[in-house]
Amino acid sequence: MKKSILGSIYLTLAASIWGGMYVVVKVVVAVIPPLELVWIRYLIAIVALVIIGFVTRQKWRMEKRYFLIIIGIGIIGNAISIVAQETGTMLSTAQMGAIITSSTPAFMVIFARLLLKERLTMKKGLSVSLATIGVFLIVGIGNLDLTSKLGGIALLIAALTWAFMSVLVKLLPSDYSQIVVTTYSIAVALIVLTPFVMPRLQGIHISEWGHPSIFGGLLYLGIVSTAGGFLLWNRGLQTLNASSGGIFFFFQPVVGAVLGWIILGENIGLTFWIGSILILVGVLFIISEK
Repeated sequence: MKKSILGSIYLTLAASIWGGMYVVVKVVVAVIPPLELVWIRYLIAIVALVIIGFVTRQKWRMEKRYFLIIIGIGIIGNAISIVAQETGTMLSTAQMGAIITSSTPAFMVIFARLLLKERLTMKKGLSVSLATIGVFLIVGIGNLDLTSKLGGIALLIAALTWAFMSVLVKLLPSDYSQIVVTTYSIAVALIVLTPFVMPRLQGIHISEWGHPSIFGGLLYLGIVSTAGGFLLWNRGLQTLNASSGGIFFFFQPVVGAVLGWIILGENIGLTFWIGSILILVGVLFIISEK
C-alpha cells in the first residue's frame, strides 16, 4: 500500500509538471523550432542527470539483455514522441496538446495487454474506444484550420508512442535506478537526433535566448520537465501496473488547460470540451476498474 501511494504521488507530480510544459513549449517554440528544442532540452537534462547520478553514487552498469529495451525507450519515447508532441503543440494550442496526449492511458491498456499480458476487461476496452472518439472529435470537428488538424495528428502520434514507451519501461527490472535508466534513454535520443539537428542549429538566433521567458523556459523544459518529470514518471510506473499507472496522466490536461487559459488566453470551443469529456470518462473507467 505504501508503494502504491508513493507511486501515485510520483505519477501525479510528473503529469502536473508536463501539463505546465505545454504552455512553456508554446512560448519557447516561437524562437526555437521543435526538433532543435527537444535536442537542447535533452542536452540540459542529461547534464543535470549525470550530476545527480554521480552525487548519489548510482551504479551505471546494466545487463546487455536490456540494452535493446533502453534503445527502444530512447527512440520511441524520448525522440519520436517528444518531437511529435512539441510539433503538435506548435501547430495547435497548449490546451489541445495537453488534452489529446491525455489519451495516453487508454492506449497504454492496449500495449500492456500485448506486451505484458495484463488482462483486457470490458471497461478497459470501453475506455480505449471513448478516448479514441474524444481525440478524433478534437482533431477532426469544429472550427479548426488545416494547421491545427495537422497538429492534432502529431499529438496523437505523440500519445501512441509515449504509451508504448511507458509499457516498455515495465520490462526493465524494478530495482534498476530510474536515474540511470532515464539518463541512458535520453542519451540514446540525443545520439539519434544529433545528425538531424546539427545542420539546423545555425538558423537559431542565440541572442534571443537571453530573454527571461526563453532562458527560464529552457531550464524548465530541461531540468524540471525532462530530468524531473521523466524520473518521476518512470519511478511511478515501477510501483503500479502499466494500465493503472497511466490514469494519472489525466492531471496533465487539467493543468495544461488551466494554464493555457490563464497565461496564453486560449479559447475553448464546444467540440473541444465534448472530446475532453469523452477522454475523461474513458480514463474514469480505468480508475473504476482498479
